[in-house]
Amino acid sequence: MTSLETTTERSGRLRADIAEDPTRYRVLTGERPTGLLHLGHYFGTLAERVRLHDLGVDTFIILADYQVITDRHAIGQVRDNVYSAVLDYLAAGIDPQRATIFTHSAVPALNQLVLPFLSLVTEAELHRNPTVKAEHAASGRALSGLLLTYPVHQAADILFCKGNLVPVGKDNLPHVEMTRVIARRFNDRYGQVFPEPQALLTSSPEVPGLDGRKMSKSYGNAITLSMTADETAAVIRKAPTDSQRRITFDPAGRPGVSALLTTAALCSGRDEHDLADEIGDAGAGALKKLTTTTVNDFLAPHRQRRNYLAQDARHVASVLRIGNQRANEIAQQTLDEVRTAMGTTY
Repeated sequence: MTSLETTTERSGRLRADIAEDPTRYRVLTGERPTGLLHLGHYFGTLAERVRLHDLGVDTFIILADYQVITDRHAIGQVRDNVYSAVLDYLAAGIDPQRATIFTHSAVPALNQLVLPFLSLVTEAELHRNPTVKAEHAASGRALSGLLLTYPVHQAADILFCKGNLVPVGKDNLPHVEMTRVIARRFNDRYGQVFPEPQALLTSSPEVPGLDGRKMSKSYGNAITLSMTADETAAVIRKAPTDSQRRITFDPAGRPGVSALLTTAALCSGRDEHDLADEIGDAGAGALKKLTTTTVNDFLAPHRQRRNYLAQDARHVASVLRIGNQRANEIAQQTLDEVRTAMGTTY
């Protein structure tokens, strides 16, 4: 059995155990606020966070603003992106009374954990990390120290709150394994402080962008959750298709048409082939009209809640302030335990 098969099997058992007793688990999840959240985020991560949160799993969501500059020169509109993401979390159903939403840079004690954690890994282990290699190749620039140590920063994000559950796709499994290694090595060297978190492998669909590539902020091919219905219609109307009249689902041969079919299928709960057959010879115009209607119908409740929440900017600020306060309290407790274990209390 391959390691992926083993992880998949373990995730099945873990999912059943979570449903039986969700209070045993604390989940750490989040993202880099490099832009607005889009449909890819909704189906890829946000829906799973809400599901675990609704089950009663103690949920921590980090907006890793420091990590925005791992592979880029500037931090961009990070503050706006953070506030926008919080609106989407709340609109999707995350209850700030039961979840901790916080920003990376606001929790100094969390970041202090990076130093002892760095002593527990080798340079070769960091260079082997798939995300480090992929991000370095994509950036086209020299490998920065921050990007090289990215896996260790992620370990600190997870372990500062003693998270024991991390929902990930298969591409991010190496990060959880690195965190487990760091926790194990720290405990072996200094005494038991950290749990070894478990990866909950998610089978979330990959949402294609409007050009057939992966939906991404950097590609400019995304339907963001904050768009209006008219803005959504406009970007779908501009989506590239092809000259064939009959609509068929063929991701390799017809990426633009197939991307629209997949988007409509995800938002309607239907099958791409059935939608293609339904449209038939009506052409790309009919496909775009169907996709627009389906996406706007699906996102309408989310957008309605989001617009209502956006009317009170103080509420979002309050959610972050309370989340940052709780994260700081927990991080300081953990750092105190680490310093005691290491004998560096004075």
